[in-house]
Amino acid sequence: MEVLNFLTEPLQYGFLTRALIVTVCAAVVASVLSCWLILMGWSLMGDAVSHAVLPGVALAYIIGIPFSIGAFVFGAGAVALIGLVKSTTKLKSDTVIGVVFTGLFALGLAIVSRTPSQVDLMHILFGNVLGVTNGELWQVVILGVLTLAIVLYKRRDLTLFAFDRTHAHVIGLNTRALSTLLLGLLALSVVVGLQAVGIILVVAMLITPGATAFLLTRSFDRMLIIASSLTAAASVAGIYASYYLDISTGAAVVLSQSLVFVLVYLFARRTGVLWQAASRRRLRRYSSQENHTRTRRINTTGVPTGSET
Repeated sequence: MEVLNFLTEPLQYGFLTRALIVTVCAAVVASVLSCWLILMGWSLMGDAVSHAVLPGVALAYIIGIPFSIGAFVFGAGAVALIGLVKSTTKLKSDTVIGVVFTGLFALGLAIVSRTPSQVDLMHILFGNVLGVTNGELWQVVILGVLTLAIVLYKRRDLTLFAFDRTHAHVIGLNTRALSTLLLGLLALSVVVGLQAVGIILVVAMLITPGATAFLLTRSFDRMLIIASSLTAAASVAGIYASYYLDISTGAAVVLSQSLVFVLVYLFARRTGVLWQAASRRRLRRYSSQENHTRTRRINTTGVPTGSET
C-alpha cells in the first residue's frame, strides 16, 4: 500500500500530471533524434540550436505570441546561417557553429536584460514544466507527435544518410534535403524540450540518451528503442525525485538520465568499464593458470607441452 501511495500521491496534483506528460513527450522526441546526432557527430549542432533559440523565445514573450513560434524561427534561422557561413568560408564546422550560437545566445541575453519585467530569464533557461498550461501541454504533444511521425516515416533514408552519405547520394537520395530535414527536426525537438527543461538542459536530452544507447547496442533499430525507453523511465523517475526531494524538476530529469548513462558506462556488458576490467582480470587469471599448468608438466616430464613428437 505504501508503494501505491508513493506512486499515486504526486498524480493527485494536476500540474504534476501535466509536467509528467510534457517531460516524457519531450524526452522521447529528443532521445530518438539524439541517436542520429550521435552517429553523425552533430552533438555540437544540438547545443548550437538550443542556445540560438533564446532571442526567438524572448521576442515571442515580449510581443505575446507562443514561444514555440519564435524558438522554431530562430532555431531554423541559426541552422541556415551556419550552413551559409560554412559554405562561403573555409572555416571548419565547429568554428562556425561556435560563432553563430554564441552570438545569437548573447543577443537573446541582451533582449532579456533590456526587458526584465516582461521575460523571466530563469524560466527560459531552465524551463517551467510545473507551470505548463493545458494549451501548452497540447502544443508540446502535437509538436512531439509530428516530429516522431516524420522521423519514423523517413527513418530508413535518414539512417542510410547517417551511415554512408556517399552511398545515399549514389542511389538517388537527396542528401541536402535529408540534412535540411534532420536539422529542421532538431529545431522542432528543441522547441518541444524547452518547456520541460529549458534552453540549457535540453542539450543533455539531445545527447545523453543516444550516447547511453550507443554503449548498449550496435543495432540502430535497437538503439532507438533503448534510447526512448530508458529516457522515458529516467524522466518519470526525475519527476518523482523532484517532488519528494523538493529540487528543480528539469535538473532532476537530466540528472536521472545522466545517472543511467553512468550506470551503463560502468556496468554494461562488454562495453562497461567495470565489466571490461573484470574480463581482463579473468583473462589474466586464466593465463596464469595455464602457465602454472604448463610449468608443472615441464617439471614432471622434462618436456615442454606441445613439444612431444
